[in-house]
Amino acid sequence: MPVDPELVALLVCPACHGDIEYKERRAVIVCTACGLRYPVRDNIPVMLVEEAERPSPSGGTPGAASGGSSAGAEGGEVAGEGGEESS
Repeated sequence: MPVDPELVALLVCPACHGDIEYKERRAVIVCTACGLRYPVRDNIPVMLVEEAERPSPSGGTPGAASGGSSAGAEGGEVAGEGGEESS
């Protein structure tokens, strides 16, 4: 049983008050403004900033969000290499 659409229509991101989208298949609610992903457990949205996953800079796996600083450095190295090739 998915989250009630009437409830979803009332929700906003608690961090930035942005609009949200319910991703039923992934059981998450995603803020369209800041990108925080809130879990849905037992069909109940857990709209706590402490429980949210931060978006990864590379848009990769959710596990990358916890190691964001190292993923960002890797992304910078890749972009730097690409810039050298085009020069």
